[in-house]
Amino acid sequence: MEKYHYIAKTFAGLESILAQELADLGAENVQNLVRGCSFEGNKKLMYRVNYECRTALRVLVVLKTFMVNSERDLYNNLKEMPWENYMDSMGSLAVDAVTFHKVMKHSLYVAQLSKDAIVDRFRDREGRRPSVDLVSPDVRIHVHLSPDECTVALDSSGDPLFKRGYRLGSVDAPINEVLAAGLLALTGWNGEKPLHDPMCGSGTFLIEAAMLATHTPCGKFRSRFDFMKWVDYDDELWQSVQSEADENIQPLTCKISGADASRRAVSMANRNLQHVGFSEQIVVLPKDYFRTTENFEGTIVTNPPYDERMKLDDTAAFYQQMGNIFKNYCAGSEAWLITSNEEAMKSVGLRPSKKIKVFNGKLECRFLKYEMYSGSKKRNE
Repeated sequence: MEKYHYIAKTFAGLESILAQELADLGAENVQNLVRGCSFEGNKKLMYRVNYECRTALRVLVVLKTFMVNSERDLYNNLKEMPWENYMDSMGSLAVDAVTFHKVMKHSLYVAQLSKDAIVDRFRDREGRRPSVDLVSPDVRIHVHLSPDECTVALDSSGDPLFKRGYRLGSVDAPINEVLAAGLLALTGWNGEKPLHDPMCGSGTFLIEAAMLATHTPCGKFRSRFDFMKWVDYDDELWQSVQSEADENIQPLTCKISGADASRRAVSMANRNLQHVGFSEQIVVLPKDYFRTTENFEGTIVTNPPYDERMKLDDTAAFYQQMGNIFKNYCAGSEAWLITSNEEAMKSVGLRPSKKIKVFNGKLECRFLKYEMYSGSKKRNE
């Protein structure tokens, strides 16, 4: 089977997690990039990464890289490429362009010129040309211009891979599914200890943890990927990739639980859990975490409000209360939280044993680990 060059995109801070996932799936020559990884493999691997890789946002197939000094260089190189191998002249396309070129400095112009070159090839060969569809094209083409080089790639994923297909609804400021999966990987949680999210919102951490613990492919509840529209789509190969991955699914045996002060959020989380088949194993209750009187030992992971999209009346008091609950009711546990609010971090009242820089969208955040001990830390060392 022919080998291809790929690029998988992810969030800044998750590159090493993505690289390990790709290697585990059989990728060769994995190299870390900024917000992504490059790798090599066959078509089956590309199908597998789209279906099974938890921390990839999208998977690009690199078709060609060439030097480009002028508009004519870009046009000619793109027109010479065998686009008929990927799409039909009666199909549709969209071009996404990013440029840092010394001459061609406007991305919309680069996208337009690239589109012209591709459709002109079809018109010259067949007398007809593909249409442009910016919403749901058969082929989405990525053109990336550096100061003197162009990389052309096909987007095999289509909708970004954080759109798992399991979310029936969400609440304000939900955490991205890919980011949640990456943060869970950073905790090292493997299903051996109980996991709890006390501010679970629509249940993203809970569902991603359950899918991780049961080896459920993250693409299982998604019906479409863009590679299915390509001329060389191999349905038999795709069915085999799905079957092989689904055979590894195991029952959920670890304890995962969630809570939220919002009854609407709890209702939404339970709907999402029911949709993916975990509603009987994972309990989500309407509880204000700051009124808890129950002890918990295990792994806590949560995405509290940052006072950005979700405003707090008193941010310092909110984070201080959260730290007090950790200290008083979570002895023997690890608590992980993500926040972009540096001042709020100081109010937790605990010293983090790890502080990992990650990005939640455009927000630079810290993923903080707090270790709770019974008695003093020295006595437990």
